[in-house]
Amino acid sequence: MATLKDIVKGRRSVRTFDGRPLSPEDREKLTEYISSISNPFDIPVEFVILDAGEYGLSSPVITGEKLYVAGKVAKIPCSDAAFGYSFEQLVLFAWSLGIGTTWIGGTMKRDLFEKAAGLKAGERMPCVSPLGYPAEKKSIREAMMRKGVGADKRMPVEKLFFDGSFDRPLSGTMQKETADLIELVRWAPSAVNKQPWRVVRETDRLYHFYEKKDKGYVGDATGDLQKIDVGIALCHFVMGLEEQGKRAAVEVRNPGIAMPQDVEYIASVQTE
Repeated sequence: MATLKDIVKGRRSVRTFDGRPLSPEDREKLTEYISSISNPFDIPVEFVILDAGEYGLSSPVITGEKLYVAGKVAKIPCSDAAFGYSFEQLVLFAWSLGIGTTWIGGTMKRDLFEKAAGLKAGERMPCVSPLGYPAEKKSIREAMMRKGVGADKRMPVEKLFFDGSFDRPLSGTMQKETADLIELVRWAPSAVNKQPWRVVRETDRLYHFYEKKDKGYVGDATGDLQKIDVGIALCHFVMGLEEQGKRAAVEVRNPGIAMPQDVEYIASVQTE
């Protein structure tokens, strides 16, 4: 049975599909799993599976897709991180079934997707994803896009993880002790592979997650895409702890650690 690390490091964003519809068995498994998805912020995220042909849905960067899944969430505090946390669970489960996905926040006719998904006042649809079986070969466009964003590269640990404060990168000893969790967080997907999460370890049982802000990632329709990315990384971290048999409690309680000007606190993880 594949481990979480196997799934996370084996998964890639898929933009070229083979055109086959999902099998009834896979679609049933995916639908059943979607009904069980939750997040530690207790903010509901609604998923809607959409037939691309029925609604005329497409994206200029996707080929061969038959289905999309759209996610909707209320416009309330912490909803961006909650959305990322929930949507990533779907993405990882889909990959475990051999179903490809890719996060799409902008390269689509948003009004068509929002209408098809039944978006209501007070809701936001930050991202959608195609659902399908990956083609044997990537399109030239897909290969160029992956190369352009450095999709197979990740920042070094010392730029992402800190011990007690932002001026103290996590030591080599602590890196070894938490190596699996670090790798799960480092290999989380993010918009244009910016990896905007920063993690400060306060104790061996308490970790704080932050957003490292870049310009151009906040919009009314999409929300804050980089907060969504932090939610994805948080999901990987918590799922990793749970796979190790540890309980993890997520809470939003700023610890008051001095932050760089372009950094914002998101949430903390307490392990038991």
